[in-house]
Amino acid sequence: MDKSVIISIRGTQTLDDNPPETVELITEGRLIDCGEEGYTLTYQESELTGLEGTLTTFQVEPDCITLLRMGEFNSQMVFQPGRRHFSMYDTPYGALSISVNTRKMRAALDDHGGQIEIDYAIEIDHAVAGENAFHIDVREKEAILKQ
Repeated sequence: MDKSVIISIRGTQTLDDNPPETVELITEGRLIDCGEEGYTLTYQESELTGLEGTLTTFQVEPDCITLLRMGEFNSQMVFQPGRRHFSMYDTPYGALSISVNTRKMRAALDDHGGQIEIDYAIEIDHAVAGENAFHIDVREKEAILKQ
């Protein structure tokens, strides 16, 4: 199953003692059923996120979620509660080595859409560089058009 979906993303980032910054995006994407492995959700980033020209993919498996970005910005982040994952984060200014410490993760997807929630911290040299949260709603495009 490969379906057109509407994806609503609310991302919140907190750095140090600054007030949280929230970015909301509604975009079109694809939801692919990968059988036992879970689901894959893809969409093109826009100018609004500052990642224009980048394809974002969430690979949702039963015990972890992997975020892949390919294009102008390349990165891979693995979210798995209770585990710290290290990765490289490419930017136009150079690459950074970061670790992702997932605090909470929940994914409830089926062939009609669903929700993904991820709460995590980004660490650079074992120091927290920011606390982040994603809340993603996925809905069938056809079902929305029929309303």
